Amino acid sequence: MITDPTLTRIGQGVELHHHKGRRDAARELFAQIWDDIGGEKGEPLHVCVLAHSMADVQDDVREELVWDLRALAAADLVTDEQAAQAGVAISVAGLYPSLHLNLSDCYRKLGDLDLARKHLQQARDTIGALGDDEYGQLIKGGLQRLAEQLDEAT
Repeated sequence: MITDPTLTRIGQGVELHHHKGRRDAARELFAQIWDDIGGEKGEPLHVCVLAHSMADVQDDVREELVWDLRALAAADLVTDEQAAQAGVAISVAGLYPSLHLNLSDCYRKLGDLDLARKHLQQARDTIGALGDDEYGQLIKGGLQRLAEQLDEAT
């Protein structure tokens, strides 16, 4: 169970976007949180989760990519201990499949199929960190769909 107040606020933004269809409101909340945490100088776990979520509410794929790259860079600075203290249920390794999936999709949309395939492979290489739960199935399904889209683009 998430115990970190900043992660709880980010979760509220995710709820606005994914469950209430209020993408603009989510983006505004994420921007406020970004300012509150000090942007990229904030706690790496907050930066990672917030940037990963902010990427999802961008209208321009280039902006989405910038946020996804921020999330990946911050993930490299997060420890399992920090994640556990915040109440995050998965290990830091469990963040990478989704991060690489999103990067792969951005590069696909931008037409850079080599980088798209590279990140797809990195997502596949890290998928073992996820369980066979709902989240793991969601990411695995996303990888399968993206692989099919990349095969069609060849």
